[in-house]
Amino acid sequence: MKFETEYIEKLAKIIADNELTEISLEDGEQAITIRKDLPEVMMSSAAPAAVQVSAPVQAAAPVPAQAPAAANEAPAPKGKAITSPMVGTFYASPSPDAEPFVEVGKTISEGDVVCIIEAMKLMNEIKSEHSGKVIQICVKNGDPIEYGQVLMYVE
Repeated sequence: MKFETEYIEKLAKIIADNELTEISLEDGEQAITIRKDLPEVMMSSAAPAAVQVSAPVQAAAPVPAQAPAAANEAPAPKGKAITSPMVGTFYASPSPDAEPFVEVGKTISEGDVVCIIEAMKLMNEIKSEHSGKVIQICVKNGDPIEYGQVLMYVE
């Protein structure tokens, strides 16, 4: 049995739809394990993690690759960071012609959807872990994002 992307996506959907945390399949010499880690700090709806990934989430730590760029910019705003729980593509609104979930200056509550991250053709709603006013959005619509990257700051 060859594990194709579409088959893996279906397994990830089964995990999400049935509130499972892991699926393991074995066929002869091939085996696959898909595990969804649910970090305590991040809140997202059914976000499948990559196969065999179990790295802890550090909500306030920016991705090290961003450090040189940040040195040339103004200091990071004071506030609480909302970070990406996965690698994917950032979308500010539910569809191209819809209004964005949040804008700078908008007040949000804990649990409000602030963006969508597309990963493996699955759209994952990212919810805020903080209540307050959005003071900066650090990424643009359609930008590729990394695990742990700061998406926005809330004060």
